[in-house]
Amino acid sequence: MRAELDELEEQLTKQLAELRAERNELAVAERVLERVSQQLADERAVLIAVSCVNCPTAGSPHAGGRRRCRPEIRREPDREAPGGR
Repeated sequence: MRAELDELEEQLTKQLAELRAERNELAVAERVLERVSQQLADERAVLIAVSCVNCPTAGSPHAGGRRRCRPEIRREPDREAPGGR
């Protein structure tokens, strides 16, 4: 009986260690996903910075006018990656 309990304890200890390792891997993957998602959101925000050119406020569709805006997408210059890349 004692040997069976010792074997069961060993199996459960091994399973617990495996589950903790998997949980840690998932936590790392979640942080990477959050970081990449934030980078994509930042890039999207830069690309969506749109200005209407040649549209007086009264004539812009935003103010109910008939003229259509010609959106001009402004992009920020590429930033260098840390480490000079």
